[in-house]
Amino acid sequence: MIKLENIWKVYQLGKVELTILKGIDLEIHPGNFVVILGPSGSGKSTLLYIIGLLDTPTKGRVFLEGRDTSWFSENELAQVRGKKIGFIFQQFNLLPNLNALENVMVPMVFQNIPEKERLARAEFLLSSVGLKERILHRPFELSGGEQQRIAIARALSNNPEVIVADEPTGNLDSTTGQKIMEILINLHKKEQKTIIVVTHDPQIADYSEEIVNIKDGQLISNHFVKEKVLWGK
Repeated sequence: MIKLENIWKVYQLGKVELTILKGIDLEIHPGNFVVILGPSGSGKSTLLYIIGLLDTPTKGRVFLEGRDTSWFSENELAQVRGKKIGFIFQQFNLLPNLNALENVMVPMVFQNIPEKERLARAEFLLSSVGLKERILHRPFELSGGEQQRIAIARALSNNPEVIVADEPTGNLDSTTGQKIMEILINLHKKEQKTIIVVTHDPQIADYSEEIVNIKDGQLISNHFVKEKVLWGK
């Protein structure tokens, strides 16, 4: 599904170069549930943004379904992101002036999906994450867990093959965080979505099939999990 070859990310801060990623090689196969685990400042979020085509590497190549994305135009990248990749962020990134239903419909507008279809799909997705009774509420009227569930519904609006999540439980209490992870597990098991989650929390790794450890911008280990502590709960 996604292949990274010798990925470097370097920022120029005046006369100083800040190297965030250092020669990352990684393959993510279709249908896998991958957790990228690392401490704060390890480069894991930068890596996720490159995987999700939200950012480009300073050096190296990112392949999506065998295609070298370095040759994609900005318009092509936007189209791929809109159709194939769904994004979930720690800060939710909901539009405050729109209600839950409207927030979920936004990505479909950019794909020129007819309004009737947008409305029906947004209602279905919000119902599927347990927010059927909250669809007309705005973000400030909802709890953090409810806002994150809206963000998940929004990420699914264009039925992407890949879901990337940056610290999706970071602003939530442990019980709510577990419920969010269970939603992601359900998407993986029932809809065969490829799920990629970035976290600093080792407990989140218990949900995964594959754990990628990153430290100081380098991939230090990559292994498959034989037994999942919380899988299926």
